Amino acid sequence: QVQLVESGGGLVQAGGSLRLSCAASGRTVSSYAIGWFRQAPGKEREFVAAVSWRSTNRNYADSVKGRFTIARDNVRNTVYLQMNSLKPEDTAVYYCAADLSFEQIMTVPRYWGQGTQVTVSL
Repeated sequence: QVQLVESGGGLVQAGGSLRLSCAASGRTVSSYAIGWFRQAPGKEREFVAAVSWRSTNRNYADSVKGRFTIARDNVRNTVYLQMNSLKPEDTAVYYCAADLSFEQIMTVPRYWGQGTQVTVSL
Protein backbone atom coordinates (compact mmCIF):
# COMPACT_ATOMS: atom_id res chain seq x y z
CA GLN A 1 0.00 0.00 0.00
CA VAL A 2 1.24 3.47 -0.93
CA GLN A 3 -0.16 6.74 0.39
CA LEU A 4 0.31 9.95 -1.56
CA VAL A 5 -0.29 13.51 -0.34
CA GLU A 6 -0.02 16.48 -2.68
CA SER A 7 0.71 20.05 -1.65
CA GLY A 8 1.82 23.33 -3.16
CA GLY A 9 -1.19 24.24 -5.23
CA GLY A 10 -2.65 27.71 -5.27
CA LEU A 11 -3.49 30.77 -7.31
CA VAL A 12 -0.84 32.28 -9.58
CA GLN A 13 -0.83 34.78 -12.42
CA ALA A 14 -0.06 33.71 -15.96
CA GLY A 15 3.68 33.52 -16.50
CA GLY A 16 4.30 32.67 -12.87
CA SER A 17 5.61 29.50 -11.22
CA LEU A 18 4.51 26.95 -8.67
CA ARG A 19 6.15 23.87 -7.24
CA LEU A 20 3.95 20.95 -6.33
CA SER A 21 5.08 18.29 -3.89
CA CYS A 22 3.96 14.69 -3.56
CA ALA A 23 4.86 13.07 -0.26
CA ALA A 24 4.79 9.30 -0.50
CA SER A 25 4.67 6.74 2.29
CA GLY A 26 4.40 2.99 2.49
CA ARG A 27 6.53 -0.03 1.95
CA THR A 28 9.39 0.36 -0.54
CA VAL A 29 7.84 3.52 -1.90
CA SER A 30 11.19 4.51 -3.40
CA SER A 31 10.79 1.57 -5.80
CA TYR A 32 7.71 3.11 -7.38
CA ALA A 33 7.48 5.26 -10.46
CA ILE A 34 5.65 8.49 -9.68
CA GLY A 35 3.54 10.53 -12.02
CA TRP A 36 1.46 13.68 -12.13
CA PHE A 37 -1.92 13.98 -13.78
CA ARG A 38 -4.37 16.84 -13.97
CA GLN A 39 -8.08 17.28 -14.50
CA ALA A 40 -9.64 20.54 -15.59
CA PRO A 41 -13.36 21.23 -15.10
CA GLY A 42 -15.43 19.35 -17.65
CA LYS A 43 -12.42 17.51 -19.03
CA GLU A 44 -10.93 14.07 -18.59
CA ARG A 45 -7.93 13.48 -16.40
CA GLU A 46 -4.72 13.72 -18.42
CA PHE A 47 -1.13 12.67 -17.96
CA VAL A 48 1.35 15.46 -17.20
CA ALA A 49 4.72 13.98 -16.22
CA ALA A 50 6.34 10.88 -14.75
CA VAL A 51 9.66 9.80 -13.31
CA SER A 52 11.00 6.29 -12.80
CA TRP A 53 12.13 5.12 -9.38
CA ARG A 54 15.81 5.78 -10.09
CA SER A 55 15.07 8.96 -12.06
CA THR A 56 16.66 7.36 -15.11
CA ASN A 57 13.49 7.89 -17.13
CA ARG A 58 11.25 10.93 -17.34
CA ASN A 59 8.35 11.64 -19.61
CA TYR A 60 6.23 14.73 -20.19
CA ALA A 61 3.04 15.58 -21.98
CA ASP A 62 3.68 17.73 -25.05
CA SER A 63 1.64 20.54 -23.54
CA VAL A 64 4.09 20.98 -20.64
CA LYS A 65 7.45 20.14 -22.21
CA GLY A 66 10.00 22.87 -21.62
CA ARG A 67 7.89 24.43 -18.85
CA PHE A 68 7.44 21.70 -16.24
CA THR A 69 10.13 19.61 -14.57
CA ILE A 70 9.61 16.48 -12.49
CA ALA A 71 12.17 15.42 -9.91
CA ARG A 72 12.26 13.05 -6.96
CA ASP A 73 14.10 12.84 -3.68
CA ASN A 74 14.11 9.23 -2.54
CA VAL A 75 15.60 10.16 0.83
CA ARG A 76 12.59 12.36 1.59
CA ASN A 77 10.20 10.12 -0.40
CA THR A 78 8.98 13.22 -2.18
CA VAL A 79 8.42 14.00 -5.85
CA TYR A 80 8.27 17.56 -7.10
CA LEU A 81 6.66 19.15 -10.11
CA GLN A 82 8.21 22.51 -10.89
CA MET A 83 5.83 24.45 -13.09
CA ASN A 84 7.12 27.55 -14.87
CA SER A 85 5.59 29.89 -17.44
CA LEU A 86 2.13 28.89 -16.29
CA LYS A 87 -0.82 29.49 -18.56
CA PRO A 88 -4.54 29.76 -17.78
CA GLU A 89 -5.03 26.41 -19.54
CA ASP A 90 -2.86 24.78 -16.87
CA THR A 91 -5.67 25.40 -14.38
CA ALA A 92 -6.73 22.03 -12.99
CA VAL A 93 -6.66 19.73 -10.01
CA TYR A 94 -3.26 18.06 -10.04
CA TYR A 95 -2.96 14.49 -8.84
CA CYS A 96 0.06 12.48 -7.85
CA ALA A 97 0.11 8.78 -8.74
CA ALA A 98 2.33 5.77 -8.13
CA ASP A 99 2.91 2.45 -9.81
CA LEU A 100 5.67 -0.14 -9.91
CA SER A 101 5.67 0.06 -13.72
CA PHE A 102 6.97 3.14 -15.53
CA GLU A 103 4.78 2.27 -18.49
CA GLN A 104 1.73 1.83 -16.30
CA ILE A 105 2.35 5.13 -14.46
CA MET A 106 1.50 7.03 -17.62
CA THR A 107 -1.79 5.23 -18.26
CA VAL A 108 -3.56 3.63 -15.30
CA PRO A 109 -1.52 3.99 -12.12
CA ARG A 110 -2.45 1.89 -9.15
CA TYR A 111 -2.29 4.50 -6.38
CA TRP A 112 -3.60 8.07 -6.35
CA GLY A 113 -3.44 11.08 -4.12
CA GLN A 114 -6.36 13.37 -3.34
CA GLY A 115 -5.22 16.22 -5.57
CA THR A 116 -4.29 19.87 -5.20
CA GLN A 117 -5.89 22.78 -7.02
CA VAL A 118 -3.83 24.97 -9.32
CA THR A 119 -5.46 28.10 -10.70
CA VAL A 120 -3.72 30.34 -13.21
CA SER A 121 -5.27 33.75 -13.75
CA LEU A 122 -4.76 36.18 -16.63
